[in-house]
Amino acid sequence: MNKELVGKIFGCIVLGAIITVIGVVAMVMTALNAQGRVYSLLVAVTTVVFIIYIIGQIFAPQKSRLWNRALFVYFLFCTLPVAGYEISSYYHNSIPMVSEAEVDLEQYKPFGTDPKIQKLDQPATLSLQSDLPKIDGATALYPLYASFVQAVYPEKDYDLADSEVMVSKTPTAYENLLDGKVDVIFAAAPSEEQLLAAKEKGVELKLTPIGREAFVFFVHAENPVQGLTTQQIQGIYTGDIISWEEVGGGFEIIRAFQRPENSGSQTMLQKIMGDKELMTAPQEDVVTGMGGIIEQTANYKNYSNAIGYSFLFYATEMVRNGNIRLLAIDGVTPNKETIKNRAYPFAAEFYAVTAGTDNPNAEKLIEWILSPQGQELVEKTGYIPVK
Repeated sequence: MNKELVGKIFGCIVLGAIITVIGVVAMVMTALNAQGRVYSLLVAVTTVVFIIYIIGQIFAPQKSRLWNRALFVYFLFCTLPVAGYEISSYYHNSIPMVSEAEVDLEQYKPFGTDPKIQKLDQPATLSLQSDLPKIDGATALYPLYASFVQAVYPEKDYDLADSEVMVSKTPTAYENLLDGKVDVIFAAAPSEEQLLAAKEKGVELKLTPIGREAFVFFVHAENPVQGLTTQQIQGIYTGDIISWEEVGGGFEIIRAFQRPENSGSQTMLQKIMGDKELMTAPQEDVVTGMGGIIEQTANYKNYSNAIGYSFLFYATEMVRNGNIRLLAIDGVTPNKETIKNRAYPFAAEFYAVTAGTDNPNAEKLIEWILSPQGQELVEKTGYIPVK
């Protein structure tokens, strides 16, 4: 074996080793990136291509132009899938997320500079100046009970987290009520766990219906499915139905998002399930914590295979996400008319809930909410009155 050949082999080994080390480092770096699954494979293939290119240049230098053209063609073809992947990623990342973090609750505060809450045309028949009932509740109901406050409470700044008028989301609102930190909360009916907690504390919950609302399911606007039956909803959330193809859609696996235990919407889903066992969702498809005891809504990245749920007012008025479409249930579209005539199957009351408060004005406030003026604000806000 001549020295020139040995030198070429040695050079190939050294260059191959260097390229391999660089390729491995690049693969590790891309694997740590969110896009690593795609680019780590590309780096591996490119590393092999470079090694073949170097070997070709060393052992067949007379075909250098051919090797260069081959390398150019390889990179040209690489740009097509990479460009397609990046365009797809950009599109999915641009889809707005349905989450409570999107809602600026400051704009619903009573007595704000430009509040979005509804007002009465005439002065309220109830006026509270002292012994103000401390209230809390669900995010979706804050615009409503903030309008009650603007009508009957004295004008001042009511901090969202620490005042007579708070909004802590349903689970924390029930905790605050059971601990005696608030007098009245506005929320959906309690979960079994919340009822058990009340019993353990020796507290009796009093639920006064003040309005009706629709519990809605939604999909991405590109999903061809226009509606589902109650049985299909149950099948999806038991895990028996796993593909959209089974319910008239495309051949995609259904990603069924859920909410945390004791949230108003999760409690509603559990009631819809009846005696059917709700499947355990992957952790990434369930709400995660966001500091302290306040839970945040999971980000519904509404790809075409996802399904989520919320309440009608929250989904259509507070978030206004044009990339989702509400589903008809059992052939009935959720809207004010179908809630009012009870045609929509997933409509339910929401409540003013007390737990034995000794505040003398708590009952007066609830009685006023059930009066024509209070029910007028329920309707003006976008909900369905109970009277």
